[in-house]
Amino acid sequence: MDIEKHLILTGSSEVSWKDAIINTIEEASKSIDYISSITILKQRASIDGNKISKYFVDLDLGFTLDLDRTKN
Repeated sequence: MDIEKHLILTGSSEVSWKDAIINTIEEASKSIDYISSITILKQRASIDGNKISKYFVDLDLGFTLDLDRTKN
């Protein structure tokens, strides 16, 4: 039986929304194993003057639990 758990994460970038998504997944994968899906929930940005200064994304990150892992 597979069980998928979900976390809501917020990431950011000074380059683009796509970069914010990639950065968030890369950082999450450093501490979360078996990432299986993402859903982009929200995109927003900070404005400085008349330009976007920072891009933000809220992601629903899904990952499969390792039910066979032994406790240490």
